[in-house]
Amino acid sequence: MAQVWIIGSGRFGLRAARFMRKDKSRRMDVTLVDRDRQSLEKAGSLGCTTVAGDGVDFLFKEMTRTRGPDWVVPAVPVHLAWEWCRFTLGTHRLVSCPLPDEIDRCLPNPMRGTDNQIYVSHADFLCPPNCSEPDDKCTVTGQPRKKDMFRLIAELNVPEVLPFVIQSRQLGPGVGGYSPADLYALADRISRHKGQCLVATACRCHGVISGGVVT
Repeated sequence: MAQVWIIGSGRFGLRAARFMRKDKSRRMDVTLVDRDRQSLEKAGSLGCTTVAGDGVDFLFKEMTRTRGPDWVVPAVPVHLAWEWCRFTLGTHRLVSCPLPDEIDRCLPNPMRGTDNQIYVSHADFLCPPNCSEPDDKCTVTGQPRKKDMFRLIAELNVPEVLPFVIQSRQLGPGVGGYSPADLYALADRISRHKGQCLVATACRCHGVISGGVVT
């Protein structure tokens, strides 16, 4: 039975849980983690295991290289992979810093967020929540698919800023996640670097980028 940890039990987390519990092709043991006990009650009614607490802290403490789920689904309003890497490497080693304006000019539809983050997307419209991420064309426009966002970010050539990217893989319509092995590989690559960097989570169409310095 595949184990899935969904970090966050808001709208996106509950949608992911509903899909996985209904997927008869795969048996899944689903755990949802959230500080909000009221939202967790809805998850419990779906037959999921629930954990009340901070999602980043839970992932940092409960997951190791040899113990953890098959998949982690980020569904919290923070950049989960970035925050987990900071906890794993040490917040004194991986420090948040602003990203150069040049990055905005290199990627589609950039939007600056808080905490030195940039959100990017191939879409300038609201994507359907059940997009199947087809190989050949966009489900909304019918146009040929553009270059994968995770590749675009990984290939950024901004002076003195090295990109580190983890791919969010589609687990179902509108549901993306990554494996613990992918997370540890990301942290290992960052740990071998010194200087300014960016850390991104991206699927084929969208991405979130955090700026940092490795000391």
